[in-house]
Amino acid sequence: MNLENANEENMKIILDELAQRLNVVNRSIMDPEDYDLSKYDDLKFMYDMVVQKGQLSASETQAFVQELAAIRK
Repeated sequence: MNLENANEENMKIILDELAQRLNVVNRSIMDPEDYDLSKYDDLKFMYDMVVQKGQLSASETQAFVQELAAIRK
């Protein structure tokens, strides 16, 4: 899977994976329609960090969720 290209399909994959890894209960905040494609690089960076880190602490998870909220439309 190549997530380097900024497109709607890749953004959906990244958001779905982030929602799963961050254990997001309210999945409505992860709706791809709520994110601007111009923020794709930010989302990809966060995704790469979460994947690389693996297990996240509660405070790290909260920080990622807050950052996602900040970059929503």
